[in-house]
Amino acid sequence: MTVSDAAVTSEVRQSPGTSTHDAVLALKARIAKSIIGQDEMVDRLVLGLLSNGNLLVEGLPGLAKTRAIKSLSKNIDARFSRIQFTPDLLPSDITGSEVYFTDAGKGEFKFQEGPIFANLVLADEVNRAPAKVQSALLEAMEERHVTVAGETHPLPPVFMVMATQNPIEQEGTYPLPEAQLDRFLMHVQVGYTDEKSEGDIMRLVREEESGTKSATAAVERLPQQVVLDARNEVHSVNVADAVDRYIVALVFATRYPEKLDADLGKWIQIGASPRGAIGLDKVSRAHAWLRGRDFVTPDDVRSVVHDIFRHRLVLSYDAHAAGVTADQAIDRIVERVAVS
Repeated sequence: MTVSDAAVTSEVRQSPGTSTHDAVLALKARIAKSIIGQDEMVDRLVLGLLSNGNLLVEGLPGLAKTRAIKSLSKNIDARFSRIQFTPDLLPSDITGSEVYFTDAGKGEFKFQEGPIFANLVLADEVNRAPAKVQSALLEAMEERHVTVAGETHPLPPVFMVMATQNPIEQEGTYPLPEAQLDRFLMHVQVGYTDEKSEGDIMRLVREEESGTKSATAAVERLPQQVVLDARNEVHSVNVADAVDRYIVALVFATRYPEKLDADLGKWIQIGASPRGAIGLDKVSRAHAWLRGRDFVTPDDVRSVVHDIFRHRLVLSYDAHAAGVTADQAIDRIVERVAVS
């Protein structure tokens, strides 16, 4: 389901009359044209890019998870790499390693970059690799650099990892520990599309295979500087004191759920860390900016709170026994916590 690599591409500079906001909206619209029926995933992908964070995307096979980040990379002047996680993968397969080179009879070690040194990185089926490999990826995500043989190698300023995992196959997998899941800014869940979108997907792939439409069209590539400018504008989005208090109240409701609701106290064993508050603030600002506002509303917070908290809550045995999901617990929290 990918457009041919032989497609004609052209980098299009931002025109003088185009604002950074308009350029990002146009980027989102172009991605949505090739990712039919998954508008929320496209929205979260752009929010992750604007928030300078990394995404964990979970969904059944064939729901355009890989296609989404490939489409993003085709529409940005950025380097893309894909890492297929397998049980025999080594940390150096991700980060790179020192390689011995000889030239004119002299030999020396030189650092050879791994696939993590890209702007957009797809970590496909991240739960199929052992813990030491997952840790190498997550350390690079957190520190934004790789250290090999005592030398530090920085990752590019525009950098985002989208890790995927399959929720139905657990045999032969290595589930990410909760402490490592916390490193992801958002945990996005992807579901099936509706009937109309399913038909549109078939027709889109048919057109791509025949070369009648998308495969031969020029691709507008957004310069990386526009992404950096957009991030600066997101940083300047205003957050009122009342919204700050609302974010903190939501986070503390996950830590002390028994004060809010008796059932929540039974369901939630461990709540969100400070990264949850920071992430909710950052993504709420990006959400407001993407919708053309320079201030955050409680609706912005509520729109992204599930993606921020979903992987940060540790549910109790009682919750699992009752079939309660993290999303249901978050729904209850949103119902109970008021804006003050």
